[in-house]
Amino acid sequence: MRDKRQSIRDAEIEWHNFFDVGTFATKIFPRSSLLLLIFCALIVGCASTRRLTSPNRVPVVTERPRALVNQSLDAGKSYTVQKGDTLYSIALNHGLDYKELAQWNGIDNPSNISTGQKLNLFLSTQSAKPSLYPLLESSSPVSSKVISGITPSSGSIVTTPITMLKIEPKAFKVPYSEQAAERLRESIDIPSIKTGIDSVTERPVEVNPPPSSVVLNTNKEVDSIEWIWPTKGKVSGVFSESAKGVDIVGKLGQVIIASAAGKVVYSGGGLRGYGQLIIIKHNNTYLSAYAHNSKLLVNEGQTVTKGQKIAEMGNVSSDLVGLHFEIRKLGKPVDPIKHLPDISG
Repeated sequence: MRDKRQSIRDAEIEWHNFFDVGTFATKIFPRSSLLLLIFCALIVGCASTRRLTSPNRVPVVTERPRALVNQSLDAGKSYTVQKGDTLYSIALNHGLDYKELAQWNGIDNPSNISTGQKLNLFLSTQSAKPSLYPLLESSSPVSSKVISGITPSSGSIVTTPITMLKIEPKAFKVPYSEQAAERLRESIDIPSIKTGIDSVTERPVEVNPPPSSVVLNTNKEVDSIEWIWPTKGKVSGVFSESAKGVDIVGKLGQVIIASAAGKVVYSGGGLRGYGQLIIIKHNNTYLSAYAHNSKLLVNEGQTVTKGQKIAEMGNVSSDLVGLHFEIRKLGKPVDPIKHLPDISG
């Protein structure tokens, strides 16, 4: 009976030793194979978990600043078309470009306005649309994987898709035994592992707001204009509210030059009472008008320099050859003699 019990006990010990981790491992795997298995397990567990910013530029919605439209006395107001008005005369009287005025009011044909029609003298906010500007960029390309199944809510900004890499180490859990602990204490040299992904650096990208179509008016800008006489000749008459300017008497075909640098906003004969007319916009404050020319030499939208030839002199009236010259400040006529250099001496 004792021999039978001893045999059973020996069998239990043998069975337990067979499934002991250390004994089991050495029976199933050679020593070199076991080290290779542990090395592979460590490699699997050493993946990086850095969140990488997508190289795609992040769209940032910024609202375009409302255009500063000719800081005139009538800015922010509307105007009701009166009998005898034209879009050209309304623009001139308010210091505006007639093309911009037509655009702001949805007018395709500048000649097609009617009495009683209300015109906006400023750019409405509906015309100012939001713009997209790049905010960040990466130094090297990185592939990204979009996480599906997520629908952004209406009006929200979609964030940049990112890729998640695992860094948590993975390892096998084994029951404790002296043999297993001894093997874990043995030093194993593991070479460094390269992920194959260059580091991504984020650097801010300078965001410049879109340039406004109209330059901000400043006192320095107003005072910086140094006018010159648009032509040679004798001044006929004096400035008044009805005259709106002065007439400079000369010869037919005499050269007319720009009194200051600027942009030609009108060139044509559509403004009643001015004949062949050129209007130059110098800044948000000042316009100059050159009327009753025999020949126009510049076109609308053209930039001219101070002293540049723009026209040839025509007839102010049936018996007078000369140039009708006006300077407008914020759309209102001012005395040109007070702005032109003194040539009396």
